[in-house]
Amino acid sequence: MKPTPLVVPVKRVRPMRGEFRWPAAAVLASPTTADLVPLGQLAQDLAALGVRARIERSAFGPATVRIRREAIADCGLRIADSRHDSNRQARAAGGIPYEAYRLTIGPEGVEMAASGDAGAYYAVQTLRDLVAAHGLRLPACAIEDAPDFARRGVYHDCSRGKVPTVETLKALVEQLARWKINELELYVENVFRFRRHPDIGRGYSPFSAEDLLEVQDHCRRHHVRLVGSLASFGHMEKILQLPAYRRLGEKAGGGGWPGGTTLCPTDPASIRLVADLYEEFLPLFEAEDFNVCGDEPWELGKGRSRRRAERVGVGRVYLDFLKKIHALCQRHGKRMNAWADIVLDHADLLAEWPKDIVMLNWEYAPEGGRIPRTREIARAGLPLVVCPGTSAWNSHGCRLDMGMRNIRRFAAEGLRCGAEGFLNTDWGDNGHRNMLAVSLHNFAYGAACGWNLRAAADGGFARGFTEVFARQTFGAGDGRLAAAIRTLGGASEALDLGDSNNTVLCDVFLAPTKRFLLREQWQARRLDAVDAADLAAHRRALGALRWPGPNGRAGRFLAQRLEEYALAARLDALACGRAAVLKGLREGRTPRAADLRALAAETTEVASELERVWLLGNRPSRLRDNLRGMRRAVAEYRKTASA
Repeated sequence: MKPTPLVVPVKRVRPMRGEFRWPAAAVLASPTTADLVPLGQLAQDLAALGVRARIERSAFGPATVRIRREAIADCGLRIADSRHDSNRQARAAGGIPYEAYRLTIGPEGVEMAASGDAGAYYAVQTLRDLVAAHGLRLPACAIEDAPDFARRGVYHDCSRGKVPTVETLKALVEQLARWKINELELYVENVFRFRRHPDIGRGYSPFSAEDLLEVQDHCRRHHVRLVGSLASFGHMEKILQLPAYRRLGEKAGGGGWPGGTTLCPTDPASIRLVADLYEEFLPLFEAEDFNVCGDEPWELGKGRSRRRAERVGVGRVYLDFLKKIHALCQRHGKRMNAWADIVLDHADLLAEWPKDIVMLNWEYAPEGGRIPRTREIARAGLPLVVCPGTSAWNSHGCRLDMGMRNIRRFAAEGLRCGAEGFLNTDWGDNGHRNMLAVSLHNFAYGAACGWNLRAAADGGFARGFTEVFARQTFGAGDGRLAAAIRTLGGASEALDLGDSNNTVLCDVFLAPTKRFLLREQWQARRLDAVDAADLAAHRRALGALRWPGPNGRAGRFLAQRLEEYALAARLDALACGRAAVLKGLREGRTPRAADLRALAAETTEVASELERVWLLGNRPSRLRDNLRGMRRAVAEYRKTASA
């Protein structure tokens, strides 16, 4: 019997003769305090299978499962930079990779060896996965394992309308750690309760300092670094819309916001505001790295800094302001991380960037132009992290295949260029109706690529990944959940949309009808290209999906995610109906009153379900914005039906 495929494939596995059968009572032993957490997880898994497991703190004696600390081979782990704190731990362990482990399953029991706590934790996660796959009879084998990237992270948007509860974040941390992800960044624009600036975040259900510290404590137990991230230049619109801060904007009205979206870099008050925010925010985080963002300053050089930009260039204005932010990071003992889009737009200045700034190179199209430009950052001698994305944003069900192609191509480029990390991003553009559930699949695939790209990029593994994900994560091995996830995540293929940063179904969902009556409006033109028969067929396919309930081991977190999957399918099905009406209006057809009344009733029902499911794992935040848009759509349907 061979081990079945796992969500995160191991590097080396040598099958051996025989098998190991779990006894009715098992002893799980280690002398190391840090091992109590993963062993406790294993004990819970075994209890669900009827095995009574007792954890024993010892270094010697009979045990069903024993964890040891010893020097082991690195299995190919590349240590990118000794300044990175996990790598310092690796070097402190005698030059042995901190996350490598060896797992041996024999007829008489299980032994694990690791040089550090994280390696031991990951060894137990692999054993848990094998138990989930095989039950009480495990194939005998010897596994040696270690990751491709030192930093393997998830970047989770908490600022576009949806703020997760602390409980949700803690459960997410455990799920990510199960997939051997060792870093979590929460994207914050304004969703933090600043004492010196209390108006920032009001009305957005902001995190408190205690919230983030509680999440960080949980991260530490599961060998995940919580890395701070705060918008510090562009994407400041939610702060700049407030009267007290509007004067700091580069250009009023930029992006449709009263104060624009970008701080004015030539105004000394801008860096003073950033300094104030950093003073409260940065000291909360234990991690050395800190993400200042710095991406997409849309109005840069077009407003108050225009004269200086004309004299010295937009790139120089950007670099000068980022150097001021760099000084603030150094003041707080942080290694500055920043998105690389503007840096690459002005690549002639790469040589002038401080060499300790980590460049986060992002690109979400599988064939996107910034992916091969990773090598420019590497040649400039700057540390770098490659940043693909789940492709779940601006959709209800994820662009599943597009995200997987983007993830594996960027991971390959990162390995070629010696990137120290792999950060899989997940955004919530335009109200964040995309549910956390629809991101999990590509979080998991990103984890596989960040740990063992050679195996994860294999065509057979990639094609069968959804089945492995459904079986190993949700305990759903009959293929129905995997098929449902593929259908939900396949809107782009079903509607022949191609790769894009959004889907028509998300575009039409809340957009006012009058926008789609404009001949040249870009969203409306995209709808023109969609075949009406394809819309109807996809709606039928979504309506036929039956989302299974979780089995006994799934737990509350995954049970909530299954409810989110079901909601996502309803949202997309409803969007198909709305798209059909709008498409008909553009073609000069008057919709039937009965169809409009049915859409109004369905929208009202789905709005209620959206509110219920949203609040299962999230704070209210901007839920009301989505509900307001749905009420407006209902009013339009009823008015048109009665005309």
